[in-house]
Amino acid sequence: MSFTLFADARLALARDSLAGLSTGDALGAQYFLPGLAPVDLAADALPPPPWEWTDDTEMACSVLAQLADSGGIDRDRLALSFAERCTERRGYGAGAMLILGLIRIGTPWPLAAASAFDGQGSCGNGAAMRVGPLGAYFADSTARAAAQARASAEVTHAHPEGIAGAVAVAVAAALAARARLDGHRPAPERLLAGIAAALDPGTEVHRGVHRAAGLLGRPLPRVVAALGNGSRVIAQDTVGFTLWVAATHLDDYPAAIETCVRAGGDVDTTAAIAGSVVAAHTGVGTPGGVPERWLAARESLPDWLP
Repeated sequence: MSFTLFADARLALARDSLAGLSTGDALGAQYFLPGLAPVDLAADALPPPPWEWTDDTEMACSVLAQLADSGGIDRDRLALSFAERCTERRGYGAGAMLILGLIRIGTPWPLAAASAFDGQGSCGNGAAMRVGPLGAYFADSTARAAAQARASAEVTHAHPEGIAGAVAVAVAAALAARARLDGHRPAPERLLAGIAAALDPGTEVHRGVHRAAGLLGRPLPRVVAALGNGSRVIAQDTVGFTLWVAATHLDDYPAAIETCVRAGGDVDTTAAIAGSVVAAHTGVGTPGGVPERWLAARESLPDWLP
């Protein structure tokens, strides 16, 4: 089905994706604390609220704010927004702090991004973890979702793998939201094939998505062994796994988040990425959607978010 979305419908989809991202981020972050065994997310086993969100959510809010304001990504404005709002308490990595610190003192973002990791640029998860709402916003065009995801990634991630991670997640969220509007749940292998088709086949992220399709229905330990769980904090170790989770549990947000928690690793980021894709399809407070009680336990989003 071909269609064009009005601005309010775009924002509604993006906000649902952000709800899934931020709740997954905030809940996943609880499992970095000692004394919590990630075995069951039933109502009586949830960590005590409030669940504070991390840099994943803070950066995603900047992306959504720009979409709400202008309908697209202006890289100069987005870079400045990231830099001005970056605070250590949200758990930014050392690489992100360095890049955003350079931008804050006036270094042009292309130079700041390219300077990371001895000139290789970052292939970390930052661009992928914040982009789900952008993909949902462009549910009517995976080509625009991919192009805008690339633009949003480039301000901090000059490495091809970091950019590919953002494109993969944005296209996944766009396809998930589009399927919601079409009224059907795509087969997991079809969803992953659609994501892979948007990626540079020379990237490890593309190969990870392809491997994920071959692991559908396999036990979680085998999937983690093959795809990673974010422990290396790079897109190559994270994106394939999170999209396997999203494709497997596209109509069941709690199951997707519990799978990320059970997998261990960089749980706040894997739950944020998978949650952003799944919530673009399920919405909030629906059967299989983001549970209202989870959303209520999550720390409120920033006051500056429109």
